[in-house]
Amino acid sequence: MHSTVWLVKAAGQSRHAGREAVPGRACGRREHTDAEAARGRGRPDRETVLRGRPPQAFHRAVRNPQADPDSPESGRPSAGSAPGSAGDGGGPAPSHESGGGRGARLAVTVFPLLVLLAGAFGMLAPGTLAAGGDSVPYLLGVVMFCMGVTMTPDDFKGVAKRPWAVALGLVAHYVIMPGLGWLVAHLLQLPPQLAAGVILVGCAPSGTASNVVTYLARGDVALSVSVATVSTVLAPVLTPPLTLLLAGQYLPVDAGSMVSDILKTVLLPVLGGLVVRLVAGRHLARALRALPWLSVLAVCAIVAIVVAGSADAIKSAAALVFVAVVLHNGLGLALGYTAGRLGRLGEPGSRALTFEVGMQNSGLAASLATAHFSPLAALPAAVFSVWHNVSGAVTAAWFARRGR
Repeated sequence: MHSTVWLVKAAGQSRHAGREAVPGRACGRREHTDAEAARGRGRPDRETVLRGRPPQAFHRAVRNPQADPDSPESGRPSAGSAPGSAGDGGGPAPSHESGGGRGARLAVTVFPLLVLLAGAFGMLAPGTLAAGGDSVPYLLGVVMFCMGVTMTPDDFKGVAKRPWAVALGLVAHYVIMPGLGWLVAHLLQLPPQLAAGVILVGCAPSGTASNVVTYLARGDVALSVSVATVSTVLAPVLTPPLTLLLAGQYLPVDAGSMVSDILKTVLLPVLGGLVVRLVAGRHLARALRALPWLSVLAVCAIVAIVVAGSADAIKSAAALVFVAVVLHNGLGLALGYTAGRLGRLGEPGSRALTFEVGMQNSGLAASLATAHFSPLAALPAAVFSVWHNVSGAVTAAWFARRGR
C-alpha cells in the first residue's frame, strides 16, 4: 500500500546540498582540493562523511532532520529541524549501520509483515471490515498528511538544481509503469476489474518507500526524493487521464471525479501537513516519532478493508494477481535502471530511478480503485504494497553488495 510509511527521505541531502558534489558525477577542482586537504589532516572527505551518515528522515511520515556535519550551521537548529535532532546540537550523527541503516532495514522488513497480517485478518474476518470501504479515502488522507508534515521547502529546491534528472525520472515513471500495466493486463488477459486495477497501480505516483531502498542501495537519495515529491504533486493532472486512456477499454473511467478525489485525498492533506510543519516545526519532535506508527495503522487498515471486500474472489484470482504484480514491478525496476543509464545519470542516479519507476503509491491506487471501480479492482494494489517492499529491499541489498 502506500509503503511510503517507512521511507528514508533525504539521506545525503541537507540544507547545504547545493554545495555538495553529486555522487557519480564529476566534481569541481575546489571540491577535490577540499577532499584532499581533509584526507591530509586525517579526516574523511565529504563524500565519505555523507556515505556514512544516516538518512535525515524516515519516510515522509518519520522525518527527523540531521544537520550537515560539514556545514558551519551544524550545531544550531535550522528552520526545518525538529528539536532534539542533530541540528539542535544533539551530538554527531550515528553511523550508517548503527542508526539510519538498521532503522531503514527494520522498516522494509517490518512493514510488509504488518501489511500481510492485515490482509490475513481481512480474509479471516471479512464481515467485520467489508463495510469500511467508505473510510479508505480518509485513511489515505491521514497517510498523506503525515507525509506533508515531514516535508520542507528544501524538498522542492532539488528540482530547480537538477531539472534534467528530475524530468527524466518523472517521464520515465509516468510512461514506463502505466505502459507496463496495460501490457501485463493484455498479455495475461486479466478480467476487466483486475486489468483496471493493475493499470491504475501503474498510473499512480511514486511510492516513497523508494526513498528508503534508494538509501540502502547507496543511490542518489536527493534525486529520489525530488522525483517522488514532484510525481505526487502532479498526480491530480496525470493519473486520471492516463487511467482513462489505458483502462477505459476495460471499465468506465470518470476522470473528472478522479481528479477531485486525488486533490482531496492526496494534495490537500500533503499541503496541510506542510503548512503545519512550517508553522509548528519546532514543536513536532515527539509527534514525528509517532507519525510512522499512525501511518502504518492507516495503511494496514486500507489493506484489510480491500481484502475483506473481495475475500471470495481472492481465492480464485490470487495467483493470477501475484504473477501480474511481480511482472509489473520487476520490469519497472529493470527499465527504470535502464532509463537512468541511457540518461547518463551515473550509477547512483540510475539506482534512484530504478526504485522511482518500479515502486508505486499503491495506497492511492487502492483508494481510487475502491471508490471508482470495486474492491476486486483494488486487489492488485494491495498485493503490490507488499511485494514492492520485498523486491525493493532485495534489489537494494544486491546493489549495495555489488558496490563494495
